[in-house]
Amino acid sequence: MNRWLRLMRFDRPIGIFLLLWPTWWALWLAAGGRPSGRNFLIFTAGVVVMRAAGCAINDYADRDFDPHVARTRQRPLPAGEIAPRQALWLFAILLAAALALVSFTNRLTILLAFAGAVLAAAYPYFKRWTHWPQVVLGAAFGWSIPMAFAAETGAVPVAAWLLYAINMLWVLIYDTEYAMADREEDLLVGIKSTAILFGRHDRLIIGLLQVTMLLGLFGLGVMVPLDPLWYAVLPVVAGLFAWQQWLLRTRVAAQCFRAFLHNNWVGLAIFMLLVLALGAAG
Repeated sequence: MNRWLRLMRFDRPIGIFLLLWPTWWALWLAAGGRPSGRNFLIFTAGVVVMRAAGCAINDYADRDFDPHVARTRQRPLPAGEIAPRQALWLFAILLAAALALVSFTNRLTILLAFAGAVLAAAYPYFKRWTHWPQVVLGAAFGWSIPMAFAAETGAVPVAAWLLYAINMLWVLIYDTEYAMADREEDLLVGIKSTAILFGRHDRLIIGLLQVTMLLGLFGLGVMVPLDPLWYAVLPVVAGLFAWQQWLLRTRVAAQCFRAFLHNNWVGLAIFMLLVLALGAAG
């Protein structure tokens, strides 16, 4: 059983949280601070299931690369604990479970779910063709945002797409930090990433993305509009981003990975201030 849990990365829950925060942002924003209990349970469970499915298909796609990377060679597939065909079956079962969960919502949400499944399955292969797989990951990781709006309101308004764009920026930030930790080994095995593309300008470009995300958060408050309490998110998130830049300054792999993990606090801060702002407005 342990090998299956490791394949689904239940021993490393950071991915669940990085998926969960934007899902909860969307549920709370769509519902004006009062999401339905049913949708909360469906989407929270869906995040856990889809993250596990994404890990299974990712390891299947990377089965020829992972043995050559120190951080991944002990995963169940490269270590020979699980056969590739078994990982594919697990992906199919988890995908079916996720679609079963979403069947309790509405037609628009179900249609969006099929698009999300395609994104989840396609992402691992983009790192072979383009230096921008993080953009595809952002599209996949944020797809719960339009789905949450569809489930709560039956529509996907402009504010949902702005939140989706903000989340794509955030994924690009933290997955570039993640890729910086593997950059040297990725170069050896031929995997592409934004960390490789940005090269020595990585910290500068991450900084520009962070500033752009802050502007997006400001714009979201204006568009909705949100209670003025919301704007406290800007200095809080800016401070968290500044700490990440400090961690990245030496580009040591362990520090880059710490910067990636630190994004859990970014997601939590945004969620807490959104809940407070919506509560103040209500």
